[in-house]
Amino acid sequence: MTAEREHLRIGFIPLADAASLFVAVDKGFAAQEGLDVELVQEVSWSNVRDKLNIGMFDAAHLLAPIAVASSLGVGHVKTPIVAPYNLAMNGNAITVSPTLHEAMRARLDGDALDPLATARALARVVADRKAAQAEPLTFGMTFPFSGHNYQLRYWMAAGGVDPDEDVRLVVLPPPYMVGSLAQGHVDGFCVGAPWNSVAVDLGVGHILHFSVELFSRCAEKSLAMREHFALEHPNVVAALLRALHRAARFVAEADPHEIAALLARPDRVGVDAQVILRTLQGRLKVTPDGATRENARYLLLGQEGAERPDPTQAAWLYAQMARWGQAPVSPAHLDAAKNVFRADLFDAALPSATAPPPPTGDAIGAFSGPVFDDRDIGAYLSAFPIRRA
Repeated sequence: MTAEREHLRIGFIPLADAASLFVAVDKGFAAQEGLDVELVQEVSWSNVRDKLNIGMFDAAHLLAPIAVASSLGVGHVKTPIVAPYNLAMNGNAITVSPTLHEAMRARLDGDALDPLATARALARVVADRKAAQAEPLTFGMTFPFSGHNYQLRYWMAAGGVDPDEDVRLVVLPPPYMVGSLAQGHVDGFCVGAPWNSVAVDLGVGHILHFSVELFSRCAEKSLAMREHFALEHPNVVAALLRALHRAARFVAEADPHEIAALLARPDRVGVDAQVILRTLQGRLKVTPDGATRENARYLLLGQEGAERPDPTQAAWLYAQMARWGQAPVSPAHLDAAKNVFRADLFDAALPSATAPPPPTGDAIGAFSGPVFDDRDIGAYLSAFPIRRA
């Protein structure tokens, strides 16, 4: 426990994958560690990033790729960021409009649950629209440096769709996704929970794939902070990590209805508790007619060692930046990216925490494409026929 009660301002976006952060504050775990945490809700990831970078936030619920991009100085000013705790792994989904869903179903050759089959169906729809001289399809994602962007791109490109040439990708804050789909501004999107479920419940969307069906383990949200803050306040960082660890265990062991009710509050996620409950249980309604699909690994908060930051995950995120022309390919950039995910700080604060299971195949488990090997990023990228690198 820290010697004095330390006040921290932590920014967040209203998403279910911030559950451990909410619980750490609302159930008193942070206070028991000597921390006075003020949670500040933001509407966009750029706001969260900028306020963290200039010191208005001491820490943040942040897209894991933003932490890497800020440290590399790509897409924005260079601000060294560290991520000593992984708030969530997996948790996204790809959702499309009823119109696009029907068009893809008509052009599907294979299993609708197979991401490669649906990606190829999308390619056929794109080709049909080009032949008819129709406007390109538009897809929403939350930020250029996000798992949502990279997951959409990876899925599309596996089927032969060039995400920069054949469709339009636009940035939308998570709470605006559903309205944009309902109004026809986008034809689909990739976003975190609970917004895919909200679209389905409103009858304006069909969930195609959970992100865990594309990649078995993919770092999604980090607890991020400026590197110099972490180095200057090691006891505060350790206390915060302990509070988050206790919160993650509470989320795993408590009545999920209680957790859903807490997250449903307007100052947290602010959607119906039943929608959040389905998210926490990995049991999502995927079509407006009520069909459901379950995956116990849909959103990993503390399970399977998901809390511990994995430098290989940071390397994979950097490789996606390189693939799509956001960052140059270099050993120095790779090393810098891996150093963002500070497993050493996690281990120092939580020496008895459960270690993640050893990976089978590779650490990412992509549905298609080469096995990821961070020892040779160039060879990995050269295996993709569609890339900017």
